[in-house]
Amino acid sequence: MSTAPVLELRGIDKSFGPVQVLHDVAFSVYPGEVTALVGDNGAGKSTLVKCIGGIHPFDSGEYYFEGRQVSVGGPRDAAALGVEIVYQDLALCDNLDIVQNMFLGRERKRGLVLDEDTMEEMAAKTLVGLSVRTVKSLRQHVSSLSGGQRQTVAIAKAVLWNSKVVILDEPTAALGVAQTAQVLELVRRLADKGLAVVLISHNMNDVFAVSDRIAALYLGRMAAQVKTSDVTHSQIVELITAGRSGELGLQNGKEATA
Repeated sequence: MSTAPVLELRGIDKSFGPVQVLHDVAFSVYPGEVTALVGDNGAGKSTLVKCIGGIHPFDSGEYYFEGRQVSVGGPRDAAALGVEIVYQDLALCDNLDIVQNMFLGRERKRGLVLDEDTMEEMAAKTLVGLSVRTVKSLRQHVSSLSGGQRQTVAIAKAVLWNSKVVILDEPTAALGVAQTAQVLELVRRLADKGLAVVLISHNMNDVFAVSDRIAALYLGRMAAQVKTSDVTHSQIVELITAGRSGELGLQNGKEATA
């Protein structure tokens, strides 16, 4: 595990009109690790992720990537750094096949025509590299895939572009037990390949199964960022619901970590 974060946010504030959603948030993500981002509904998880992805500009704070301060003015800037986000709706087109979805908006061309052979080869190489064996054909329409297979395609699409940070928004939501296990294995493999993975989840069993660190948001504040091995299930639940658990968490409005 690396001691230096690949992505680090410091002092992030974000308001929408009179409502302040994020308060002085610090957040660090490390290569080769899964960092679980947890919090109750309305805690600010989605806003924080959209700030990382360049969708929402933050009001104040600093954004560091690989040790240098950067300015992210939009999703293209985030993607250029190597930040990819897989949202809960997956953003896949049912009427297109797997290869077409993986290259949607980033198609490879040979002259004036699409370079189908290269795209198929790159898609296959990515899936093999992630040890994905549940997809029968790269030319299957996404409409024919199961929920777990769709999630796999969306994740493979995110890592196709030499990404360094992959953020997954509730990747096991609405999946069965077997499909959840497959997706969690894939999440772990991403980290084992050296990527920094952020897992947003309400499922504490999933969080403790695959994460190396846990970052708990409470009412727009980072209550704690801790190693998963240093905390218990009940401590994380307390951080999510009350912002503190004993000496861990927000003490007089300030963050404390284990």
